[in-house]
Amino acid sequence: MSQIFLPPKWLEQLYDPYAVLGISVSADDRQIFKRYHTLAKLLHPDRYAKSCNPDQELATAILSYLINPAYEQLKHRHKRLIAIAMLRSDARVLQQQALCAQNTIAEEIRKMSPPQAQLFYEEAIASYAEAQYKSLHQFYQVTQQISILNLVYLQLHKPDLFSPQKAVRIIPQIEVKPVELTLNEKTNVQPLLTNYAQRHYQRAIEYVRLANWVLAVQELRDAIKLEPNNSNYYALLGLVHLKQQFIGMGRVYIRQALKLNPQDSLALKYAPGLKIQPGENTNPKSMAKALSIAALLSRFSNGKRSQVKC
Repeated sequence: MSQIFLPPKWLEQLYDPYAVLGISVSADDRQIFKRYHTLAKLLHPDRYAKSCNPDQELATAILSYLINPAYEQLKHRHKRLIAIAMLRSDARVLQQQALCAQNTIAEEIRKMSPPQAQLFYEEAIASYAEAQYKSLHQFYQVTQQISILNLVYLQLHKPDLFSPQKAVRIIPQIEVKPVELTLNEKTNVQPLLTNYAQRHYQRAIEYVRLANWVLAVQELRDAIKLEPNNSNYYALLGLVHLKQQFIGMGRVYIRQALKLNPQDSLALKYAPGLKIQPGENTNPKSMAKALSIAALLSRFSNGKRSQVKC
């Protein structure tokens, strides 16, 4: 067992075992076991030993002192009921406005109807869970945001989570009448596509608000891979690098954003301070070098660099 002692504030997260595992408070037995199995495999000491990862002891400590106890609490139905009761009690005591001020997604949930809030809440938890253990040093911040979401959701969700609920339609049922098409009529119905690049971008915005620069860089790089000509992604990535005091890299991305869109408002805001003139060409070699450096930083940075107030 690891000899690393986790910070007390990390151990306090056990009051919300759902947040520790990165699952919603409505998760069932199958979802709880599946998530635990995924995390146990991800943080198993053997996995880190093979790659000589310096975070091996930290991963073992998180698995031993946080994830295993959280799973032990949630795998038993009666213990889950106790956990939900305690979270409900905290949700009643804590001020809703104060919670929403700490989490913009929570503020959005508060404005929705209960059925809409439930769907949005589940998707938000899934997004946070995807990034929760990518950087062990950022685990606490992400888990804290999941805890806030859980409390806000429990404030809005009055029925018993373990009682079967009747399905509620979000969109009123509409009577669909058959339509006859003549041979001269043409249909141009396109399937609705999910814009995954925008999802990465929205998650990056949330991480920027959390000052989680490492995860913000990862999300923006994924967005750029999918949509390499969107100036918004480059401008925000430039800002993230400026916040980490990577001035040279920030200049490269801000310049690239202006090359793609000379009217990009975020890029124009920081261009004068970087002595960038709209219309400047971006050196392809510099851009490729910046991308490779960004990849290394997102992989190895511990997110503890000092911040620049821009």
